[in-house]
Amino acid sequence: MAMVGLFWIAEGDVYVGAKPSGLAPGVRLSPDGVVALGDKQSGRFPWEDVRTLTVADVPVKTLKRQVGVATELALDTVVNMVMPTSPSRLGDAPAMLTIGVETREGDHELSAYAAAAVGYSPAELDLSRALLSRLTKGRQEAATTLAAMAEWGRTWEGGSPGGTERESLLRKWVG
Repeated sequence: MAMVGLFWIAEGDVYVGAKPSGLAPGVRLSPDGVVALGDKQSGRFPWEDVRTLTVADVPVKTLKRQVGVATELALDTVVNMVMPTSPSRLGDAPAMLTIGVETREGDHELSAYAAAAVGYSPAELDLSRALLSRLTKGRQEAATTLAAMAEWGRTWEGGSPGGTERESLLRKWVG
């Protein structure tokens, strides 16, 4: 399992945002199209019907956000040492991404949790948006690109690669 830009690649599957668990919302990109997952959303959108894919509400990595997360972790640690039964703020849900799917039949709004705790770098966000655009160029283009991403995911060992390598992979997949 690894995060590369806005994409979570696990066991050959590619998701926008975090891979959903249980009833949580998610969006999987399959060779056949975009698949909405989760309790409150559904739908399958074949690539030949998808005109555009967009993503909004993306948390962008900033120094302020990174300091905020570190401060919250430190504060939670102190509070949990003093009052072990107090509720932790670490259980807060991550940011929710909005994935727009424009098809011949209309616009569809899907949701998925962000996978990056402190946000995504501006470069990874731009490259991820370019990759989403590439996927809308037709079924063959989407299938080829997703196959390359899935193959990388099946052979990659370890957690998510570092920022430079993630950007390099995104550039490669964008073409």
